[in-house]
Amino acid sequence: MGWSKVGAEWSTACPDWEQRVASGQSLIPLEPLFPDEAVRGLALFKSLVLTDVPGKPTLGEAGRPWTFDFVSSIFGSYDPDAERQRITEFLLLVSKKNAKSTLAAGIMMTALILNPRFSAEFLILAPTKEIAENSFKPAASMAEEINRARPTPFFRVYLRERRIVHLKTKAELKVIAADTDTVGGSKGSVILIDELWLFGKRAHAMTMLREATGGLTVRKEGYVIYLSTMSDEPPEGVFKSKLDYARGVRDGKIVDPQFLPVIYEFPDSVLNTKGHLDPINFFMTNPNLGASVDNAYLVRELGKASADKGEQRDFLAKHLNVEIGMNQRSDQWVGADYWEAAGDPEVTLDYILAESDVVAVGIDGGGADDLLGLAVIGREKTTRRWLHWAHAWAHPKALERRKENISKYRDFEKAGEMTVIREYPEDLSGVVSIVQRIKDAGLLGGVGADVIGLAGLVDALAEIDVTEDNRLLKGIGQGYVLTSPIKGLERKLIDRSFTHGNQALMAWSVANAKVEPTKNAFLITKQVSGMAKIDPLMATFDAVKIMEGNPEAAGGPSIYNDASFRPHGLMVL
Repeated sequence: MGWSKVGAEWSTACPDWEQRVASGQSLIPLEPLFPDEAVRGLALFKSLVLTDVPGKPTLGEAGRPWTFDFVSSIFGSYDPDAERQRITEFLLLVSKKNAKSTLAAGIMMTALILNPRFSAEFLILAPTKEIAENSFKPAASMAEEINRARPTPFFRVYLRERRIVHLKTKAELKVIAADTDTVGGSKGSVILIDELWLFGKRAHAMTMLREATGGLTVRKEGYVIYLSTMSDEPPEGVFKSKLDYARGVRDGKIVDPQFLPVIYEFPDSVLNTKGHLDPINFFMTNPNLGASVDNAYLVRELGKASADKGEQRDFLAKHLNVEIGMNQRSDQWVGADYWEAAGDPEVTLDYILAESDVVAVGIDGGGADDLLGLAVIGREKTTRRWLHWAHAWAHPKALERRKENISKYRDFEKAGEMTVIREYPEDLSGVVSIVQRIKDAGLLGGVGADVIGLAGLVDALAEIDVTEDNRLLKGIGQGYVLTSPIKGLERKLIDRSFTHGNQALMAWSVANAKVEPTKNAFLITKQVSGMAKIDPLMATFDAVKIMEGNPEAAGGPSIYNDASFRPHGLMVL
């Protein structure tokens, strides 16, 4: 029986997914809500022909059970009595080459044929023209094969426009490339978003998807499907939002019976033991292994990529669905290997002020197209462990000039880790307010800053009596001068005497840092790291430089009170 009564309950959570994926079982935790509709939709899906495969098999002949389970869950969620779709969002994350484009074409062609609404719209939204073609070509071939099998045409295919029109209902399937075609004004009944990870890199992707899915508000039979492989960089933007939400639903932390996540990824127990590199486990994220995915090919490609960290990262993301972290680049700062393990979300600014006997502040950046980064390091009273928290400020000009970072900045802003100011000097005011708070708590051991490019910082801090004269403001030399804090922080990360607040802002900044070894030093500079933003990390090194002097809270004894230590002019460490 099906759930025809409004308000009936079912669960799309799959808390035992790790056991399921490790044993090759279905990742869909519930039977179709309306079995008859599932049978009807699956039968039609299976009848569609793959014309570009030798022997022209049907999807039923070429498909795998996991595919049929996913298709059944979609069409089996339609309540015929209420004429309403009960599960309205689906997300499938699966490795590359697992027939994702073919699946997209088959689902949308099935939906187009079953659709009873006259002049309905069905939309496949792809991030690029190339990806749009990948989905349209098999759909067009399926439509033309149906036409050849009938005495009169059933569809009209417009190749140049990437449209397929159902001649009886006048409903049409459109395949739109977001980089070249117009997206706004869609009235789609069913929308399939292909390669969501690429939309995550786009500044206004959320607005674009909202435009594309707007028609669902007045079409109770409608739904949206998100298909994607893993991102070749740490997830961001709309992709990160949807992936985090999907995992929450899957794990039972979020209750949303209208959202069905199907995520082929390795359990942590496999990743932690490097089991994902063992070919015997490739099946976990490649459910089409042995069909569209060849195991020998994966083994060979992994071997080819193993010599280059960047190539290996791309292989792991695309062919094994491994989420990319911060420590997977060949010129990466060594500390990145240990950064994630040192995180503790309980370490906030409030926590640091409550648990520390002295606090150092580092400041870096602040140009018109730059970030202003601030880092706080407190020395824990009982353990003398260093506790770290950071924040950043961005001028709207930075978003305008660094469009590739907008989605990240918005994620940080949403998490409360970044402030997008309206105008200057709101960023300096933000810095001063935090320093004032630390000073009022009687904990300030010093503020270290790269003063180049920070016009107004000295004057702003002087307003709260943080100056070079009272030895609370210290200029921090850059370049080779930072070798000591760079290497020192690496050591403290390794021996776990440094704990940070597990902030996405810092994870991104750490991941961006590139190391340039020289004869006598290890350099991490903005010049070496290029366009990638590292200001919060550089601010952290400035704070580390202060902490290396074993400072005391303002008014107490410190090496900085030694006149012989202070050079002429602004104190430079």
